[in-house]
Amino acid sequence: MLIKLDSPALLTKVVEIISELVTEVRMKFSGTGLSISAIDPANVAMVGFKIPKSAFSLFETEQEILGINLDSLKRILKRCGSGSSLVLEKKENLLQIQIQDRIRRNFTLSLIDVESQDVDFDSKVANMEFSSFVEINSVDLIASVEDCAIVSDACSFIIEGEKFVIEAKGLNSARSEFSDDEVKIRAEKCKARYSLEYLQKFLKGAKLCDKTILNFANEHPLKIDFLAENMNLNFVLAPRVETED
Repeated sequence: MLIKLDSPALLTKVVEIISELVTEVRMKFSGTGLSISAIDPANVAMVGFKIPKSAFSLFETEQEILGINLDSLKRILKRCGSGSSLVLEKKENLLQIQIQDRIRRNFTLSLIDVESQDVDFDSKVANMEFSSFVEINSVDLIASVEDCAIVSDACSFIIEGEKFVIEAKGLNSARSEFSDDEVKIRAEKCKARYSLEYLQKFLKGAKLCDKTILNFANEHPLKIDFLAENMNLNFVLAPRVETED
């Protein structure tokens, strides 16, 4: 396996985001590109990540599955500068990592056996039903979630008529309303409540793209899609089902 990525900044940021959910992953390489699917230890959230083959300047590999410690990989990737290229080569049970810029720096990362279950993000999502689609400006979503985090540890995503609402209630409350002039909505009336701790981790990915896509249903899981050039980053979050806010 030998691949080269001329602009590794996006990969570096995504690895950092995913490492807040899981410490070990199976990094899969195939004829379509690189992918990661994983479920967090609490079985509350799932992540899917893809970089297409076309994003790489060199992509010579058979089907490969590499067990990676994300904290170790994150530390190495952070050594990439703004003009660096990244070369990954598997040799036996090692991943050789070369950062190419003014000089060439070489690292080796020991591959590991990942103990968690192997999951396929697309297959899992295919079995889920979503009644509501919302496309929202990423900066607006980040701001609304941060508002909610001031007053509670969970927030509700609500479809009310032609409006999309993000709301949190505790002793205090916060509420943001978006009309169909401000967001794209294809939805039916529903409400679901989600952990703000997880949402805040996910929304670091929203900084990578202008728009964020939300799919959810009444008291059902939430799927969040961050779609940037040469990258798909997706999360699924289980609802927090409670009788009252």
